[in-house]
Amino acid sequence: MLLLTIDTSGKDGGLGLAQVAEENSDISLVDTVPLAGGTFSAQLVPQISALLAKHGHKKSDLSAFAAVSGPGSFTGLRVGLAAIKALAEVLQKPIAAVSLLEAVACLTQIRGRVRAILDAGRGEIYAGDYELSDEPPRMHSERLLTREEFQSEVRGEGKMLVHGTATPDAALAEFLRCAGVPCVHVAYPGSNVIARLGWRHIQLGRIVRPEDLEANYIRRSDAEIFSQPRH
Repeated sequence: MLLLTIDTSGKDGGLGLAQVAEENSDISLVDTVPLAGGTFSAQLVPQISALLAKHGHKKSDLSAFAAVSGPGSFTGLRVGLAAIKALAEVLQKPIAAVSLLEAVACLTQIRGRVRAILDAGRGEIYAGDYELSDEPPRMHSERLLTREEFQSEVRGEGKMLVHGTATPDAALAEFLRCAGVPCVHVAYPGSNVIARLGWRHIQLGRIVRPEDLEANYIRRSDAEIFSQPRH
């Protein structure tokens, strides 16, 4: 069976095509396609068609989808998830929504409690708290914090045993180390990681119907923030 992955959560994105062996459910990445930021809406459908055609497949050959649902760019996520929703609805195939924070946590290969963090801009970070000793990984929380709030929590969390903190952002990793927070710098999760996490969700029945697929922004949009009544 064929699994299509998509990640449009960042400045740039990517598509991936993975093959799942029916006899043992082993998954292998067939190919990837980078997507340049700012042009997701124009690239997505042509690039998906080209990727499938390159390997002798049609859209109807797809069996499932794994989509990064956030956190990240509001516009990028909307465009990417809209494309997946349309394809999945037409083909009647399942979707696995994958958190980018979960993918970062899993890249550490640490057994135990792991924090995954991403730069959210504006002096803030996205922070995910996962238990990786469980199978599958169990999420405790995903939140938006200022860097100061994160540092304060880390200093005061003696009662909570955390086995590691990880980020794909080198500058953020260095900032945390300088602040006294040990941090592992991991690679940005690629299509192979998204495919394996997505397939794991599908195997466990953690699938999303097209009409229920929503972006996991964590942060509210500026429109939501500034539309709040002032007291």
